[in-house]
Amino acid sequence: MDALHLLSGDAQVFLDKIWASHIHVHRTDPADLVDLLSLDDVDHLLTSTALRTPALRLARNGTVLPQSSFTRSATLAGSPLTGLVDARKVLDLFEDGATVVLQGLHRYWAPLTSVVRELELALGHPCQANAYLTPPGSQGFAVHSDTHDVFVFQTHGSKQWEVHDESGAHEVLLEPGTSMYLPAGTPHAARAQDTASLHVTIGINQITWRQMLQNVVTGLLSDESYDAPVPAGYLGRDTGLASDFATGLAHHVRELATGLNTVAPEALVNEQVSRFLRSRTPILRGGLRDRLALPDVAPDTAVSVRPGPTYVLVDRGDNLVVLLGDREIRMPQRLAGPMSYIREQSAPFRPRDLDAWLDSESQLVLVRRLLREGLLQVEG
Repeated sequence: MDALHLLSGDAQVFLDKIWASHIHVHRTDPADLVDLLSLDDVDHLLTSTALRTPALRLARNGTVLPQSSFTRSATLAGSPLTGLVDARKVLDLFEDGATVVLQGLHRYWAPLTSVVRELELALGHPCQANAYLTPPGSQGFAVHSDTHDVFVFQTHGSKQWEVHDESGAHEVLLEPGTSMYLPAGTPHAARAQDTASLHVTIGINQITWRQMLQNVVTGLLSDESYDAPVPAGYLGRDTGLASDFATGLAHHVRELATGLNTVAPEALVNEQVSRFLRSRTPILRGGLRDRLALPDVAPDTAVSVRPGPTYVLVDRGDNLVVLLGDREIRMPQRLAGPMSYIREQSAPFRPRDLDAWLDSESQLVLVRRLLREGLLQVEG
C-alpha cells in the first residue's frame, strides 16, 4: 500500500487537504501502520543496535534530558566512540517516566524510509520521520507548535492529544490505525493513557516562495561587482558623499531589477527539480548481492526496477540525464526509448525485452550499468 493511502485513505483527499488550516483525522487498518514501526521494532533499535546521538533523545515533563544521562563511550579498533546509547539507562529512564524520541528514522528504518520517499516524490517537499515512545500516563512535552506540517500516526497503545485551532482546544484520541494531520504552527500536546504509547510523526519541511526567491537573488548577487565597498565617509557632514552613496545604491538596485527581469522561471523550476531529486538518500538494500551477480547477468536474467529510488529522465539536447536521487548519470539520447520502457515496468523484465532498441550486447551493457547504479535489482 502506498504512503498516500496509508496516511489519508485517498490520495486526492490528502493532496486537497495537506495545506488546509484545520485538523484532519483518518482511520485505517491498524496493521498497515503498525507494520511501519511496532513496539518490538523500537525494542530492537534500543537494545540490539548501536544507536548514537542525535538519533535518540529523552524528554520528561517538558524537559529534554542531557545526553550524558543515557549515553556511554567505547572504542572500536582503538578509535574512540562517543554518544553511544546505553540501553539499560534508557530503559531505566523510560520506566521513570521519560519519553524516548527516535529521530531521523527515515535514514535507517527501511519501512519508514519508503513511506517518506513516496511522500517526498508526491509533494516535492523534504520529509522526515521521528517516533515517540511514552510510558503509561506520561507526557514528554508541554503544549508547543512545530514550524512544519506534521502527520502523526499511532502504532501502539493510545494517546490523548490536546490540539488548538482558531475555535479553541480539542481532544483527539489516537489509537493504532489512527493518523492525524497538523498544519505548521498548530499548538498541541499529548499524554499516554493506561499503556505505553508509540506514535510516529512525519514532518513536511515546506519549500517556500521566500526560499525560491532568495535563491534567485543570491544567484544574481554572485556577480563580483557587488563586492565593491560602499563609499567611505558617508557618515560625515558632507551631503555629497551621502548623495554618492544613494546614487550607487540606486544603480545596483536597477542592475538587480534588470537581472530579475531576465530570469527564466522554467529554467529555475527545472533546476529546483534536479536539485531536489539529487539530494535524496538512495535506497540500496540488496545492492551488494546485485554487484556480485553482475558477471552472471544474461539475456534471460529477470530484473526489476528497485522500489523506492527516484527515477526521472531529463532531455538535455544531446544527452539524456537520469536523476537517481543522490546523483545523476548522463546517457546518449538514443537510449531514451529503452530507458522510458524500463521506467514503466511494474513487473520483472529481461534484458532481451529491449530488442526493439538495442542489440543483445548493448542490452546487457545497459542493464548491468543500471544494476550497478542501483536503479535495477536482480530478481530471485
